[in-house]
Amino acid sequence: MILLFGLAGSGKSTQGQILAERDNMVWLSAGQVLREHGGFEKQMTKGELVDDDTVIDLMLKEVEKAKAEGKDVILDGFPRDIYQAEKLVKKLKGEIKKAIYLEVPRAELVKRINLRGRADDTPEAVEKRFLIVEQNICSILSLLESKNVPVSRVDGVGTIEEVAERVASEVES
Repeated sequence: MILLFGLAGSGKSTQGQILAERDNMVWLSAGQVLREHGGFEKQMTKGELVDDDTVIDLMLKEVEKAKAEGKDVILDGFPRDIYQAEKLVKKLKGEIKKAIYLEVPRAELVKRINLRGRADDTPEAVEKRFLIVEQNICSILSLLESKNVPVSRVDGVGTIEEVAERVASEVES
């Protein structure tokens, strides 16, 4: 299992999908799983987060489904806070091979988000998500490192292919 972290617009989804295809894994985006299960659109459009236990339950069910098919997973945008990280580590201890944090300057993130044009990417929602992730990411990465999960920081600026090469290199190391 690979965990991908980064702020909105950092390329987590693009890189997760590329890596999943390359390594025959299942890409699981917390945002995509919530959109597919429905009922969370109003919250997400406002930049509000779905409660932790609901997200944990949905994501772990998707992980179990992938494992039942004999596939490993890439988690994108999950865990998003220390509570979720603790639950994930407790439930899947030993299965997390690496955490990768895509680092991208904020100005570049805003530019990318404006280009993708998703309905839930209102300026207010994006700013809320930035603040929440920034507040939590250091704690999550510290927890993972304390549980002996290797954490890599990858430069997320460049062409999709350049970033994909950096991510693949970190996964292989």
